[in-house]
Amino acid sequence: MTSMLDGCTPWPEEFADRYWMAGHWRGNTLDNLLRAWALQYGSRTALVHGDTRITYAALNRRVDRMAAGFRLLGIRAGQRVVVQLPNVPEFVVTVFALMRAGVVPVFCAVSCRAPEVSRLVQFTQAVGYVGPSTREGFDHTAMAADIATQGPFLRRVFTLEAPGASSPYGGFTTDPSGCLYFSLGSVDAPPEPALALSADQVAFLLLAGDGTTDPRLVPRTHNDYAYQARAAAELVSLTENDVYLAALPAESNFTWGCPGIVGTLSVGGTVVLTEDPEPAECLRVIEREGVTVTSVVSAAARLWLDTLASVQADLSSLRLVQVGGDVPLQREIAERMGPARGCRVQQVFGMAEGLLTLTRPEDPDGTVPTTQGLPLSPDDEIRIVDADGRAVVSDGEVGELLARGPYTVRGYYRAPDHNARAFTADGYLRTGVLARRTPDGGVVVSGRVDEVLRRG
Repeated sequence: MTSMLDGCTPWPEEFADRYWMAGHWRGNTLDNLLRAWALQYGSRTALVHGDTRITYAALNRRVDRMAAGFRLLGIRAGQRVVVQLPNVPEFVVTVFALMRAGVVPVFCAVSCRAPEVSRLVQFTQAVGYVGPSTREGFDHTAMAADIATQGPFLRRVFTLEAPGASSPYGGFTTDPSGCLYFSLGSVDAPPEPALALSADQVAFLLLAGDGTTDPRLVPRTHNDYAYQARAAAELVSLTENDVYLAALPAESNFTWGCPGIVGTLSVGGTVVLTEDPEPAECLRVIEREGVTVTSVVSAAARLWLDTLASVQADLSSLRLVQVGGDVPLQREIAERMGPARGCRVQQVFGMAEGLLTLTRPEDPDGTVPTTQGLPLSPDDEIRIVDADGRAVVSDGEVGELLARGPYTVRGYYRAPDHNARAFTADGYLRTGVLARRTPDGGVVVSGRVDEVLRRG
């Protein structure tokens, strides 16, 4: 097996063999899958953002040229680049282009500020940063310039908008730290022969937790993430006729691949990106674009429903609403969102580290609010253990949820001490989540271990 990125923990060989034999892992990198999707669905619309529409063929061409542009500007395979973009087509293009160049994108919420971004850059030794020039009154370029002066790593800054005429950061001009600044649109070069990349390698790094302390970064490989997105797409019967609204941040695991953006692209569907998560705007987008599937957090579900009273929108196209988050879905909300609106509601519990549990489309309506569903994969292994973390409790008893499987990582990036605490000796992730198992093997989440300890 090809070694993963330094600082990452591979799956043991016997488990990797099992996942290959089961057909979960198929040896294709995500950027190479995009090539296949472009051949299969070329003229279909892949991405929508406002009035912008991008076909699969155009998306793949832009990714090809941006990947060559990154290499031309000195970004090398194996290096890391922080990506901090809102829900715009450039997020999808940039992430796929970096992966195609063999570079590892580090996903970062657009709301993060200098302390969090600086820690990410230093921790991952990121040589590049991609973000807005300015957004909502905040100067991301100046933030990146300041971070570049703090250490030896950050040397390339790519901004969504071209720098203004008065900006000190433009074109090939350099600042005293030796950092170079470019508009993202200028990252363009004739496509080069495809790099020989391995699907065992890390595709990108997801940020676990809120990023306010030392970063906990989750290394997701091409093999494991392609499987997660594909399996989630199959579970909800996604087809090329589906239109997925990315209303939550695109860099979140929920939006990126549960099945989300990657799962929708895998079947030739259309991804609609919106930068405005306000319910009124999302409802208008659903009507305008004929959205069939979307994802919301539990706390937003009620806001969406309450907004319907004042915003008259035709939601007849909507067939599935995925609901996830820390707050359990209330029965009243599920009933108002589901049958009353002619669509299904699906509970989703997921983590950046991997494990996904989901209610099934065929589940009775009455059960959806009461459970987080079954694990995604037949090879997901879950345990629920007592307070000591050793003995498995009986079905129906609450304990800490442990998990391992074909898309649940075996360690955080560059975190050996934390990994020793966060994983069992036989490779189970200690999720920190309190749950109980239902007789059919489903999971009911009831809180977090640390919250109970604080209350205790």
